[in-house]
Amino acid sequence: MTDANTIGSPLLSVRDLQVTFGTREGDVRAVQGVSFDVRAGETVGIVGESGSGKSVTANSLMRLNFGADVKITGQVLLEGRDILAMSEEEVRSIRGRDVAMIFQDPLTALNPFYTVGSQIAEAYEIHHPGTPKKQLREIALDSLAKVGIPEPKKRIDQYPHEFSGGMRQRIVIAIALVNSPKLLIADEPTTALDVTVQAQILELIAAMQSEHGSAVILITHDLGVVAEITRRVMVMYAGKVVESASVDDVFATPTHPYTVGLLRSVKSLETQRHSRLEAIPGTPPSLINLPKGCPFHPRCAHAASLGGRCNADEPALQQIGRSETRCHLDAQTLARLGEVRA
Repeated sequence: MTDANTIGSPLLSVRDLQVTFGTREGDVRAVQGVSFDVRAGETVGIVGESGSGKSVTANSLMRLNFGADVKITGQVLLEGRDILAMSEEEVRSIRGRDVAMIFQDPLTALNPFYTVGSQIAEAYEIHHPGTPKKQLREIALDSLAKVGIPEPKKRIDQYPHEFSGGMRQRIVIAIALVNSPKLLIADEPTTALDVTVQAQILELIAAMQSEHGSAVILITHDLGVVAEITRRVMVMYAGKVVESASVDDVFATPTHPYTVGLLRSVKSLETQRHSRLEAIPGTPPSLINLPKGCPFHPRCAHAASLGGRCNADEPALQQIGRSETRCHLDAQTLARLGEVRA
């Protein structure tokens, strides 16, 4: 994938994003103070367990989770324009054109009552009204061919249920890319696909990004997917970014205890054949009743060594080498964490 261009302003700047859902049980603080930049052509991964806030963050970038019971604050600046401050009409004008999304369940993302060709054509026509129907059909055919759908002239008039899961995901990608968006958000795009199809979908996203020059934000719980196509990764826990670094640095020298736990819980080529994988003890905290201090401290093996600081004070991000880490451990200890992850 294309490396980040460090010259010029970011394509996307997220600043202090906070998302809270009101429920009968209390406020769910799904995202808390998330900030990051994405540059044109860059690929950024957001990884974490279910409930960490990664998908809510992604949906907020397209304002898909607005509602009476949702409170969103902060800024989401796309080329300097704040999406959170736009009118609904303005947001609709950029969805699918400037920012597009690949959803994790292609069967629910596609309308079962319309042919796949008509759905691709509609996605294009919304932003190019008045396009002749013959041209729309040619655009749909070209889109199907580009994402590797065999016999596009035959399959353009078929319905979503007539395709396999992997083929449906290719169609969702075709819809997302038909307008050559500047930013592509992929939310768990390989969920429920077998390993071979997963690899094909990731290769397709990479190829399409190279062709269109889009920036990509990849949301996943799978560290293998992150290693495959991203250049930079943010690790989220309980609605916060707990570590941010290049993919190489995260895998070689992780600096947050949670990141170390995630890496220890997956097999690698270095893992002994019959060795046990290490699970992170405990469960993620309730976002309605977050623990005081560091939200990871009830599951962290290092918390006891800090004399109660972890369950009293919330840690700030600190620079450890080339990584940013949200932890109370001193820099020397954090730098050693990655050395013992295997």
